[in-house]
Amino acid sequence: MRLDKFLADMQLGTRSQVKEFIKKGLITVNGDIVTKADYKINELEDSITCKGVSLSYQKYRYFILHKPSGVVTATKDNRDRTVMDLLPKELSKDFFPVGRLDKDTEGFLLITNDGDLSHKLLSPKKHVAKTYYVECNGILNEEKIQKLKQGVDIGDDKPTLPAEIRVIHTSESTYVIELTITEGRFHQVKRMIQAVGGEVTYLKRLSMGGLSLDETLAKGAYRELSMDEVERLKRN
Repeated sequence: MRLDKFLADMQLGTRSQVKEFIKKGLITVNGDIVTKADYKINELEDSITCKGVSLSYQKYRYFILHKPSGVVTATKDNRDRTVMDLLPKELSKDFFPVGRLDKDTEGFLLITNDGDLSHKLLSPKKHVAKTYYVECNGILNEEKIQKLKQGVDIGDDKPTLPAEIRVIHTSESTYVIELTITEGRFHQVKRMIQAVGGEVTYLKRLSMGGLSLDETLAKGAYRELSMDEVERLKRN
């Protein structure tokens, strides 16, 4: 791998920025200062430092994004701003969002370059749990709660799988719940609520695969997952 690509992949800056670091003699490879951006390294074996700080290459990386409303979950879009536009340009080439949140839906979104993990998290056979905070118009009663728990007909070949529900608030015309599902059908939460006579007015994903949204992240902000979080995600 070229040295400048390695440094850019490590999020030390853009290609032009890391080339300046190299030119200024701030990068060492196996103890020797390297001043050529196209210097070839073995990213898995060579010892590389930037300003004296050791760098360890990771083939796969994982980020949690607090998706805001108004951006689409895609790598590119000709009309709207995408979730990838919220991340550094260095991540625009090989990284992608895992799954899809509607344009008006907020919350937990995983960004990675690990295609195998993405496939497993999205596989219908894996039944990965996803929890949503849902504000609705309509009336919620015990009969409707039981229908959602058991699975409802949303117009597909099969009813939805059983869901878990925690009722947070109810009134004469509105209600708020937390809904945990183990599928990822198109507009599933909205269609489930519609199937019991309600209408979703606000939707936010709280968790996926055992990882919860980091509430310290502002909308549109992101952070890299810790190794413990990555292992937890893989186990789930």
